[in-house]
Amino acid sequence: MGLMSMFGGETTQTETFEVTLTDAEWRAKLSPEQYRVLRGHGTERAGSCALNYEKRAGTFTCAGCGNPLFKAGTKFESGTGWPSFDQPLEGAVGTSQDGSFMMTRTEVHCARCGGHLGHVFPDGPPPTGLRYCMNGVAMDFVPAEG
Repeated sequence: MGLMSMFGGETTQTETFEVTLTDAEWRAKLSPEQYRVLRGHGTERAGSCALNYEKRAGTFTCAGCGNPLFKAGTKFESGTGWPSFDQPLEGAVGTSQDGSFMMTRTEVHCARCGGHLGHVFPDGPPPTGLRYCMNGVAMDFVPAEG
């Protein structure tokens, strides 16, 4: 089974999201680096984000809209320099084909605002075998209470 069939298909250019802002509103809301990654489909430099080293219990959320994306317990050390997870929260992300850089990859975006988060690869640990390689700057972290 291919990645796209595992994720329920591709997104389209006409997909609409619950949270929609104008380009000017996104620029005002996000830092320049967050805007470059979330809205411009950029990639942060490997090892540059503190969230790569976050080990507390809690939830990783979309920096654009606050949508809960990943529980901390699904995060693992991939050695890539980006926060990696084996499974998103149900309904939290969407995927599409990314043909940039002369290769085909599966892009991951926030299901609520459409912000670019990173890519998913079929080389993760059991039980899913997936590695959601996320840009830390595209996320925030909310520690668990207690």
